[in-house]
Formats: sequence, C-alpha cells, structure tokens
Amino acid sequence: MKNTKFVVKLNRGGIRGLQYVQRIDRAPIQTTSNRKLALMMGKLTAEDVVASMRTSQCTPELVAVEVRG
Repeated sequence: MKNTKFVVKLNRGGIRGLQYVQRIDRAPIQTTSNRKLALMMGKLTAEDVVASMRTSQCTPELVAVEVRG
C-alpha cells in the first residue's frame, strides 16, 4: 500500500539553491539540500509550514512523495 506524504521545498532566490525542510521543532526551521534527509509530513502539517514560511524571503512549495506504508 502506498501513502502520499509531503516535503516542503524552499527556493531562496538562487543563493543556496534548493533546500528542503529537515526539522520544524526549532526556531528557525532547519533545512537541508539533501532530499533524502527532508522531513516527510502529512498534508496539514506541510501546509502549516508553508504558511509560516511565506513571510520570510523564500518561496515554499509542497512536493508530494509516494512512500510504501
């Protein structure tokens, strides 16, 4: 059975390249450039992260990933 999880991809204007959210339990949110280390989360949590990141100087985007469950 496959489940759909989400990662949050951040584009910070080309300075650091693409980043993915790694941890959300700290302030500021930790990011990584390695997609395998990105935090897999449910849609509601991912949407909350995107909403909180919109106020900063980056462009957040939800990316759907299918994982075996």
